[in-house]
Amino acid sequence: MKYDDDNIFAKVLRKEIPADVVFEDDKCLAFRDIAPQAPTHVLVIPKAPIPRLGDATQADREILGHLLWAAGEVARIEGLIDSGFRTTINHGEGANQTVFHLHVHVLGGRGFAWPPG
Repeated sequence: MKYDDDNIFAKVLRKEIPADVVFEDDKCLAFRDIAPQAPTHVLVIPKAPIPRLGDATQADREILGHLLWAAGEVARIEGLIDSGFRTTINHGEGANQTVFHLHVHVLGGRGFAWPPG
């Protein structure tokens, strides 16, 4: 899939749209979801233009690992390490991906069912 550099997360990265930033470094940005599905709902996005997880290439391996590390940092920052948290990556419309810029959801602050639905 071709990356659309006009998507909402690209605009957040360019600071065209404000975001409640939780964590940022040279490779990723983490900010609160505007439609949270849990008391804590933070999105971790790469600064690299990757539309979906399945579009990542071998060259993206480092950033993919970094995103999971950053999700753990977000959980620490938000005080979720002891109570538990969930990470989710949706790929494609069938999995309810609505913004085609790869993102990791970090959810916590309540219990979760399995399977997730």
